[in-house]
Amino acid sequence: MKNHKPYLLAFGFFWMSVINSAFATNPLIMDQFTADPTARVFEGRVYVYPSHDIPASPGRGRSNWFVMEDYHVFSSENLTDWTDHGVIINQTNVPWLERMSFNMWAPDCVFKNGKYYFYFPTGGRIGVAIADKPYGPFKPEEKPMAGARGIDPGLLIDKDGSAYMFWAGGRISGAKLKDNMVELDSPPRMITNLPTAGLIEGPFPFERNGIYYLTYPHAQVKTERLEYAISTNALGPYHQAGVILDEAASGCWTVHQSIVQYKGQWYLFYHDKDLSPDFDKNRSIRADYMYFNEDGTIKKVIPTLRGVGIVDAKSKIQISRYSAISGEGVSVSFLDATNKFEGWKISYNGTNAWSQFNDVDFGGKDLHSVDVRAVSAAGGRVEIRLDKVDGPLLARVEVGSGSEWKVVTSKLDSVPAGVHNLVVVQKENNSVDLNWIGFK
Repeated sequence: MKNHKPYLLAFGFFWMSVINSAFATNPLIMDQFTADPTARVFEGRVYVYPSHDIPASPGRGRSNWFVMEDYHVFSSENLTDWTDHGVIINQTNVPWLERMSFNMWAPDCVFKNGKYYFYFPTGGRIGVAIADKPYGPFKPEEKPMAGARGIDPGLLIDKDGSAYMFWAGGRISGAKLKDNMVELDSPPRMITNLPTAGLIEGPFPFERNGIYYLTYPHAQVKTERLEYAISTNALGPYHQAGVILDEAASGCWTVHQSIVQYKGQWYLFYHDKDLSPDFDKNRSIRADYMYFNEDGTIKKVIPTLRGVGIVDAKSKIQISRYSAISGEGVSVSFLDATNKFEGWKISYNGTNAWSQFNDVDFGGKDLHSVDVRAVSAAGGRVEIRLDKVDGPLLARVEVGSGSEWKVVTSKLDSVPAGVHNLVVVQKENNSVDLNWIGFK
């Protein structure tokens, strides 16, 4: 291990950047498994540092368990189109790691002293890698952090510039960091007044209006939910304050969070098992809007398929990631059960079944038609309306009978401008499947 040249390896990974468009829906990333997202605002963009789940294979991790060998970083200016900057750290270029353990758990990244510090747990220790840019290249330090054993480091840069790190290892501990950001400046302090029964991990701290928030996943019963505690000091004492996100309806065992303010809006980043519904060790990151009460407490977040961000009307709008649906007659399933990265289809079965997709930007009045990718065994007709089920009619789309997907083009009855919600309504008593809608 001592012969590795971590800087050169990290630099090589940096150049493997690709573009990934996620259409501003959940999950955010559709070409790989991602989990444990830490979102930060750097240089006017949101950067997300997740862990990277991969399927186990012979010699690569433990079967039926979490397998993580590297970290990517993703960024976006509009929370709609995400850039994958490639692998920034791999377990093979960590100089102090004695063996390939495939347990590169939840990371974090902060900016201080003109540098970006990336904190990552593996092999029971916490390492630090340093870069000049938020996407790297990152150079790992030669040794792990002394005095901090555990997983899931969460960092807080306080208003006076002081840095604090929290981590999990049975319970949650925290300590102030030295100005060099790679050493503890105080002995670790266990954070008290948190739940003592059940698994607790994944600390993520932040400050707002003089209140310090310590958020964490807690498995009170069987699966984890997101809870938080508050304090008037970075290291506490903290007091339990409530639940941010209930246990996932999917039954995903874990959840992991970060909370960030971007352009005046607060967001919760977390994960679920959207792309692997039968195996919750292959997870996918999500984001939803988050709001505060006047007293500083956090309003509970309701998870959505729609996610955050505004969608360009000229893009392929993933209509299956709905904001709302009718009580009956609408269902969502994978396009291809053998390749779930292909995404989903939405099925309308019966007269007046409908779905709504919020926040589509029509721009100016330069649109004239709509393309709909659809299939219907018996044929059918859907209407696309503006803002509500009985809102202004945009187009009637006739889907011919057949078993193959086709793109149907229809002229617009009216031409909207600005940001609106879309409502798709099934108008005949049969079944129609839709993949995407795009205006042109």
